[in-house]
Amino acid sequence: MAAVGQITDEGLARLRATIGIAVPHPQPPHYRRPNEDTFRHVAEAYGDDNPLWVDPEYAAKSVWGESIAPPALIGGDTLIGEDEVTELSDEERAATKGDPLRGVHAFYAGSSREWWAPLRANHRVFRRNALVAALDKRSDFAGRAVHEWSAQVFRDDEGVLLGGQYRNMIRTERDKARGRKKYDSVQLKTWTAEEIAEIDERYAREAPRGPEPRWWEDVDEGDDIGSLTKGPLTVTDMVCWHVGVGTGLYGVRPLRLAWRNRQRIPRFYTPNEHGVPDVMQRVHWEPEAARSAGNPTTFDYGRMRETWLIHLCTDWMGDDAWLWKLDCEFRLFNYVGDLHTITGTLVRKYLADGDRPAVDLELAAINQRGEVTTPGHATVLLPSRNRGPVRLPDPPDGATNLADVLRAVTAQFAGR
Repeated sequence: MAAVGQITDEGLARLRATIGIAVPHPQPPHYRRPNEDTFRHVAEAYGDDNPLWVDPEYAAKSVWGESIAPPALIGGDTLIGEDEVTELSDEERAATKGDPLRGVHAFYAGSSREWWAPLRANHRVFRRNALVAALDKRSDFAGRAVHEWSAQVFRDDEGVLLGGQYRNMIRTERDKARGRKKYDSVQLKTWTAEEIAEIDERYAREAPRGPEPRWWEDVDEGDDIGSLTKGPLTVTDMVCWHVGVGTGLYGVRPLRLAWRNRQRIPRFYTPNEHGVPDVMQRVHWEPEAARSAGNPTTFDYGRMRETWLIHLCTDWMGDDAWLWKLDCEFRLFNYVGDLHTITGTLVRKYLADGDRPAVDLELAAINQRGEVTTPGHATVLLPSRNRGPVRLPDPPDGATNLADVLRAVTAQFAGR
């Protein structure tokens, strides 16, 4: 039996044996039939008031003809998607039982997304979930590490393939990770009234581009695409985040439902200062819990900053464009009190797949200390005066169903 809390060759081999097996997701979707209110709630959770997501009357006059979901809704762990695969074979059940790296610390290190078609209101959504890669790595922070890439791919109830999200969980051995006092030197910020007034002025200048097309012919490599302000971060921001996107992978619930969840995953609960079992997830809103985990105070979710990068892209590109791909890494924590500026530069202008006017963007979330906590990249399809409106991209390898999409994605990760 593999040692608990250690990365072993045996455990890694067992983990890799599950690659490509579509498994039921451990949590039901937060939204079973996303509607126009869903689109608004999710957008507002990350500070986005784009009327294309939040105003159905506005959306009806857009190129899309009706409300469509903000890109952040397609993915996000437990946001949407009923399981397309609900039963496993005996062999699959045996292979996927338990965690081959049990006790090995996991943290959300990066995400890659792609979108192929809009999600429209009042459709059920279905998903497939699978591990697609387990890469043996070395980490400066904690020695040996495994980059565990999982995929969720989505379709609606009419068979339209919507998009995929590929999540990188880095697994590290806890004792080694705790032994490195990586965050001891972090200086937390207290803001003056004058500084808050300056931040308020930045917010006042922000707005989505809206119905004015961002023509492909009018942009050039090297263009600054502007910036967004996010913060200074508060616990209230985290509360509003959960209102829109739910409580995530661990099924956090209150009161009797919390008791029931504790019976399911007891190791996720530890006594708080009052002796009451509470979720480890409270590192995001309880300073003492965050300090016990080696951080100076509470911090955000990496997925929040991912949505901030998405927000910059959609504000810049306008209603007629299409956000096709986005990836990012979560390199540093974003602490309560931190201010982030989201920036972007157009680094490539080209015809994707030979005939789709496209641009690549280099993105970054930068805190007030000048640190890039979340670098990223995006590909946007723009309307063209000469080539016409945006044509939506094809799913990987021209797949027409989720099983084929998952096979194509698994094959892509096999080459890493």
